[in-house]
Amino acid sequence: MESAYLCIDLKCFYASVECVDRGKDPFEHRLVVADPTRGPTTICLAVSPAMKAAGVRNRCRVFEIPDGIDYEMAPPRMRRYMEVSADIYELYLRYFSPEDIHVYSIDEVFIDVTPYLALYGKTPRELATMLMDLVLRETGVCATAGIGTNLFLAKVALDITAKHVDDHIGELDEARYKCLIWPHRPITDVWGIGPGIARRLARMGAHDMGGVALLPEQALYDEFGINAELLIDHAWGVEPCTMAEIHAYRPKAHSLGSGQVLMRDYSFEEARVILREMVDGLVLDLVDKGLVCGHVSLFAGYARERLSEAEKSAPAQVFTGEHGTRVLGRHDEAANASRKLAEATSSREALTAAFLALFEEIVDPNRAVRRINIAMGELVPEEYAELTLFSDPTADSDEKSLARATMAVKRRFGKNALVRGISLRPEATARERNQQVGGHHE
Repeated sequence: MESAYLCIDLKCFYASVECVDRGKDPFEHRLVVADPTRGPTTICLAVSPAMKAAGVRNRCRVFEIPDGIDYEMAPPRMRRYMEVSADIYELYLRYFSPEDIHVYSIDEVFIDVTPYLALYGKTPRELATMLMDLVLRETGVCATAGIGTNLFLAKVALDITAKHVDDHIGELDEARYKCLIWPHRPITDVWGIGPGIARRLARMGAHDMGGVALLPEQALYDEFGINAELLIDHAWGVEPCTMAEIHAYRPKAHSLGSGQVLMRDYSFEEARVILREMVDGLVLDLVDKGLVCGHVSLFAGYARERLSEAEKSAPAQVFTGEHGTRVLGRHDEAANASRKLAEATSSREALTAAFLALFEEIVDPNRAVRRINIAMGELVPEEYAELTLFSDPTADSDEKSLARATMAVKRRFGKNALVRGISLRPEATARERNQQVGGHHE
């Protein structure tokens, strides 16, 4: 039996939920999901289909919405969107086993429907229609679907062909893929092809997937290394990965990370405060999970500097994708580095010292900071950690006891019930972020 996969996406999900909760039709009511407290430069997390019909792109900034368009602005409610997403997942479980579903994001899933075609006596398109009607009837949210003979083709069918048909269902097999997608431009519409990869392919003479299929395989391996294997498969519409392999996948290495985009330009010293808060939070997570880390990494993105008049007038290369428009070639510079620790640890004191040393080593003290990301890697259970001559088990035990007590208080009384004094400084963000879900207010 030929395999059949569905890729189902919830159309303009956040905005559709807000419209439905207000008793409005998302295809008629103009609404954007954005936080008004963050000013006109804030990004619209979603716009309703009615706004898209008016020419407003998803993920634009508020000030980019053309004058003369009347619309309603809804503050993001991430917890509400998670609840609706869970409700919709439960609808899928009425008909399919969780082993045949892969949740790709809060508004998108893959389903292997191969064993269900005979069970329900339906074609893949009839199953897709059934699920889309069910979601619309139960939640008021419109869904779109891609159908493919493998996971990749289902995703491409959703992203490219489903948008141009009245029933919002795209369908691809390898033959249709070659006819419809090989000549499709821009190539960045194809899943997995970002602007960086597209530029490298363009230098090799390939501007669409048909062009990639014609390139010598060795040339692709020379340019992309092992990642060329993925490009070659996808150029021919091939995807060997199955749903069972996705569920069976276990990464060889584990890490914990935290990141945030700051709401204003932060000085070197102010950014140190944010870094210490972030380390504190990850250390509590480490102790709570009974882990120690042996590797740390830091990324600090600088604020965009003012352009000269000549730079402002120079033509800019613009990339427009599913998630908005950005200027290429003018990326904010950043500092990033990683270090292996002398010993695996979950000590707040040791990890704070390691991150601060890395911060002072790589970050320019004369430039403003706008983004910070940290990660703790090479994680292992604390009972497997090797001691060195310089280890202090007693001090580590005291720190763990304090961290566990802190976590117990936070669980019972809320994350802001117990915070460090540094979080009371005006530039600190931990207390505000403790009240958010996904970086936005609940």
